[in-house]
Amino acid sequence: MKIYRLHSKQNLPIDVATAWSFLSDPKNLKAITPEYMGFNILSGADRPMYPGQLIQYIVTPIMGIKTKWVTEITHVKDQEYFVDEQRFGPYALWHHKHFIKEIPGGVEMEDIVDYKLPAGILGQWMHPILVKPKLNEIFEYRTKKLTALFGEYQAQETTANSY
Repeated sequence: MKIYRLHSKQNLPIDVATAWSFLSDPKNLKAITPEYMGFNILSGADRPMYPGQLIQYIVTPIMGIKTKWVTEITHVKDQEYFVDEQRFGPYALWHHKHFIKEIPGGVEMEDIVDYKLPAGILGQWMHPILVKPKLNEIFEYRTKKLTALFGEYQAQETTANSY
């Protein structure tokens, strides 16, 4: 059983409250998902995020094949992190942690996704050819979209002076 990990970090020049408000609203997921994926929420996004929330949506990840995906929000710590886990969908395992923390000049957003593919050795074979490149593409799109929405992070320099 092979479990894979995707790890992504992005810094944005916004405050924690703004980042949390956007990222914890399931309706905003469509805005940061490539259009070709046909992302459409079916149910569960009508309330603020809470543990136990089920969100159902349709996504078309490859070759025009529509897939129903159901995720559950399993953990929420206001303005710090939340976790979504697939309950039904294309993966044998999908565990996605979203972290937000304040840094000088903005926030750092971190995503850690642990996932397992179905179909045993065939799934493992498809990982480097199809799945890993597709996930990287989706998260690169998110990075660009969030930068377009909120601006580019400018690192602040800190200098030490002695007198």
